[in-house]
Amino acid sequence: MSDETWQRVTDASAIQPDDPQKFTVGGEEIALYNIDGDIYATHNICTHAFASLADGFQENGEIECPLHEGRFDIKTGKMLCAPLVEDLQVYEVKVEDGAVFVKI
Repeated sequence: MSDETWQRVTDASAIQPDDPQKFTVGGEEIALYNIDGDIYATHNICTHAFASLADGFQENGEIECPLHEGRFDIKTGKMLCAPLVEDLQVYEVKVEDGAVFVKI
């Protein structure tokens, strides 16, 4: 049995394209992204160095760490370039009645 539960985070309208937002949910710091109207969630802290990905640059489905320019695929969490050596955790997301829920 999993300890994961759906947590309401925010309204979907609060997550604008190319403008990631940071939230703390269930004790985890996450970032929410809007890609073509779909909402995605990742862990907010870069796997390479302690940096908030919500402060990074989002473009073409990727998020770039503001410290060392490492990039992740937002949908999969896969690292895309150096200096990254570890993928980013992603979270399951659903939108119901205009609210964003993340499984934490």
